Amino acid sequence: MAGQDVRRFLAEIRVGDVCRGKVALVSRSEMSVLLDDFTDRPLGTVGSLDGSWRRHFSDVAVVGQRVAGEVTAVDLDAGRVRLSMAATENPELWAFLKRLRHGELLSGTVAAIERFGVFVALDEGPEHPVYPGVGFITYPELSWRRFETASDVVEVGQRVSCEFLQFDTWNGEARLSLRAMQPDPFVVFVDGVVVGQRLSGRVTKLVPFGVFVELADGIEGLVHLSELNSVPVAAPEDVVQVGDQVTVVVTDVDRDRRRLSLSRRQA
Repeated sequence: MAGQDVRRFLAEIRVGDVCRGKVALVSRSEMSVLLDDFTDRPLGTVGSLDGSWRRHFSDVAVVGQRVAGEVTAVDLDAGRVRLSMAATENPELWAFLKRLRHGELLSGTVAAIERFGVFVALDEGPEHPVYPGVGFITYPELSWRRFETASDVVEVGQRVSCEFLQFDTWNGEARLSLRAMQPDPFVVFVDGVVVGQRLSGRVTKLVPFGVFVELADGIEGLVHLSELNSVPVAAPEDVVQVGDQVTVVVTDVDRDRRRLSLSRRQA
């Protein structure tokens, strides 16, 4: 718990402010900074990825070195302020990203597909000093439907329009959603479904606690092990196999978690 003097000092600091000070301690993952206006102990923290995109962390994390960083977070309870030196090195990029608002539509071109997501070179704003694009789409935000690889959804050079989700201050990126540009097929499907309704589908996956049944393109529901048969079974494969066509009854619709509960026993 931070002391009252620390809390009072940090309460005056806002995200987006620029703080200056001297590097006091260095570890492999971060540096601690003694801020100019509070010299009792180091309150500033700069993570290794926030140090600089142009220089190695060991080149900028030197005890006694003067540094400046933009505030990305203030933790009053811990008595720490997180700083980004990368932000002060790239003011044009930071200013552009801070202007964006959740839900805003951004257009660009798919610049690269990686195992962790897709980079998008935006039509507007500056280029990223390190990455192939300022925009970034994580795999879950690519599509509502299941897919094996990102190339099943997009390809390099493709034009895309996405919804802006948030400013990733860690990497200096605009987090985007491509799937937000399409209606959620789960919501569309369950709008026409009621509890007790009988449906037909194909078994797509067996798990220890039940089976998943595809009811429409990309729409699956779970039949719990206890709802698989009128007689208790020890394992799903005792009564069904992947690819089997089954008739089920809808027992619950959870819109928030996007889940359908089904019963083969009641059907």
